[in-house]
Amino acid sequence: MAETHFRPEPGPALAIDSLEAAASLEEVVSVLRRSARAIVGSDGIAVILREGDSAYYAAEDAIEPLWRGRRFRLTECVSGWAMLHGQAAIVPDIEDDPRVPVAAYRTTSMRSLVVVPIGAPVPVAALGAYWCASVIPDDATVRRLEALARRAAAALARVRRPAEAARSREPAQPSGR
Repeated sequence: MAETHFRPEPGPALAIDSLEAAASLEEVVSVLRRSARAIVGSDGIAVILREGDSAYYAAEDAIEPLWRGRRFRLTECVSGWAMLHGQAAIVPDIEDDPRVPVAAYRTTSMRSLVVVPIGAPVPVAALGAYWCASVIPDDATVRRLEALARRAAAALARVRRPAEAARSREPAQPSGR
């Protein structure tokens, strides 16, 4: 009986290596933008950063423009919901889920999505995958997206440490009295 050997898909391994080598927030976002869509087989991907009470759509790779450069209140978008609740939002049909601001999606062809938070216990970002058809993503797809988000969280924590340390060493500014 002949043995069959399967080669693992190189996408996840390359993405993990790239995340581990990333030296800045911009590099982490770029790796996610370049790799996540192929890893999960989606029609679009968005990298969303948490900025105070807003979700900032920092980067995307999609078959059509989505929301790159726009900000939404955390309480008014599904990416914000994922970050505020620290759990994945799986939406097979955007028309049937109250977490989704349907008006924002009507300008796109996207009909299904999965958004996973990045970072714990307090998520600092999210990763969204979008499909043009109404689909229920299988468990393996959601797990791949969550695994990528975990690696991104570690990379973000690593690249933010030096900046936070530098800020803590800055001399206190005199008050404006």
